[in-house]
Amino acid sequence: MKAIVVTEQAAGTAGMKLVDRPEPQALINDVVVQVHASGFVPTELTWPSTWTDRLEHDRAPSIPGHELAGVVTSLGYGTTGLSIRQRVFGLADWYRDGTLAEYIAIEARNLAPLPGDVDFTVGASLPVSGLTAWQGLFQHGRLRAGQSVLAHGAAGAVGSMVTQLAREAGAHVIGSGRAADRQTALDFGAKEFVDLDNDALEDVGKVDVVFDVIGGDIQKRSAGLIRAGGILVTIVGPGRGAALRRTGTRLCRRARSFPTE
Repeated sequence: MKAIVVTEQAAGTAGMKLVDRPEPQALINDVVVQVHASGFVPTELTWPSTWTDRLEHDRAPSIPGHELAGVVTSLGYGTTGLSIRQRVFGLADWYRDGTLAEYIAIEARNLAPLPGDVDFTVGASLPVSGLTAWQGLFQHGRLRAGQSVLAHGAAGAVGSMVTQLAREAGAHVIGSGRAADRQTALDFGAKEFVDLDNDALEDVGKVDVVFDVIGGDIQKRSAGLIRAGGILVTIVGPGRGAALRRTGTRLCRRARSFPTE
């Protein structure tokens, strides 16, 4: 099969090469998927997992890429829940060869059925942004119907997923971004929009959840908008703790929660 591999971390994306590799075999609880679309971000080449396995053994040359959509071609021993020729999408293990290849062996638990009316390229674009938005809103933000959400970057990869998921959950969504993003954010389900270049962020009033993808001064100012007991979820790291403590909120960062009372 054809695959893109990397051999030297210092080479960056310039070191990515198209080569011939053996087709992978399905291990226990694996499936093999013929990849129709995949996702890759250049920062993967700085992640230790791209270069070593879980025992920290060198695994280069490795195949990068983690998001994928495709069709199941074979099942490993003990695999359940999926079938051959089934359309799927999902997120590959960080420590195994990835999705920039014609085929990938992947644990079945890391895949989900892809509906027939969803294009493969759309399916491959969902896993990282979708999981980030879902976990932030519901696991960390504890969002409930009737609450209000300030979704920064509402027209971006993560922000657009936050906006749509919050709307479907019955929340009142206030999107933010640049002026050119207004209509896109409203189309995704935002009820209001804040132009961060021209509007006063503080005019939003109090909200229950802020989903921050920007950080810096915007994050600090957003903390002051949260109702007592509300939550600031950020994917770019915490701001100054003192500013957050004054709001009586909790700060959640990725999979960690930081009490600020």
